[in-house]
Amino acid sequence: MDIQQYIESGILEEYALGLLSTTDRAQVEQTAAAHPEIQRELQEVVSGLDTYGQAHAITPPPAMRERVLAGWQQAIRATPAAEPSSPTMQAVPPAAPIGVPTAPVTSESGPVVRPISSAPEPIYTAAPRAGFSWLMAASVALLLSVAGNYVLYNRWQNTESALFAAQNDQARFAAARQASERRVISQDRELAVLRDEQYQSVLLAGTPAAPSAKARVLYNPATKAVYVNVRSLPVAPAGKQYQLWALDNGKPVDAGMLATTTAAGDSLQQMKNIGSAQAFAMTVEDAGGSVSPTMSTMTVLGKML
Repeated sequence: MDIQQYIESGILEEYALGLLSTTDRAQVEQTAAAHPEIQRELQEVVSGLDTYGQAHAITPPPAMRERVLAGWQQAIRATPAAEPSSPTMQAVPPAAPIGVPTAPVTSESGPVVRPISSAPEPIYTAAPRAGFSWLMAASVALLLSVAGNYVLYNRWQNTESALFAAQNDQARFAAARQASERRVISQDRELAVLRDEQYQSVLLAGTPAAPSAKARVLYNPATKAVYVNVRSLPVAPAGKQYQLWALDNGKPVDAGMLATTTAAGDSLQQMKNIGSAQAFAMTVEDAGGSVSPTMSTMTVLGKML
């Protein structure tokens, strides 16, 4: 497995952002556990996204939530408990009886008795309930205050959600930019290798097992560096992987495993350094590689000129 190629693929950034499926996430975790370099890189990616998010975070006013809640409490405290006012009974004094003498009146013909009119019953009237109108006004004010605070609270919640979404967009943009920068660096390195005249080009032609297969190996005898560029290879069966071999005086030497993207022809992959070689070949082996080539699965073969 080409660790550098895996790191530059951008899958670690997608893992950190939660964009991968459950299966892909499990595969990344398994790969990171098996390769300390990938584990360290994954930790750096996660830490970098956290740092970016904190540096660009927009904190809402700290007292916003307290102001909303305090408005509710203040409105409730400002309304006293109103007691029903008891009607004030006012008694209207009865009218003075008409024709009530203070002393008996007599005349020459005898005492004169005047009729006493019936006294009217007291009339009671209730005082106006002024407290009732005040209570209604306070209730309306309380309802308006509650409604206003509810609207403010909802707006605060919406603002908080929008802020969270914006921070997520910023994190995704940062991850995409990091992946793009790594791809650019990788492409620049590949271009430098292709232009370097110290590299010898070895064409690998298809064998009878895969006549249309083609690949090319770039070998630098001075630095011992080896790169492989696939033009056409059959898709490896499930659980299998292509392995490059250097033939040194007829003895096969492991030159490394091809990444899936490399086998598909998407990139130029650096392989293991080889001290000396006169030919190169590829075989299909179990995922992870083999200590010796399976000759029946040899796909391409080429000799150095």
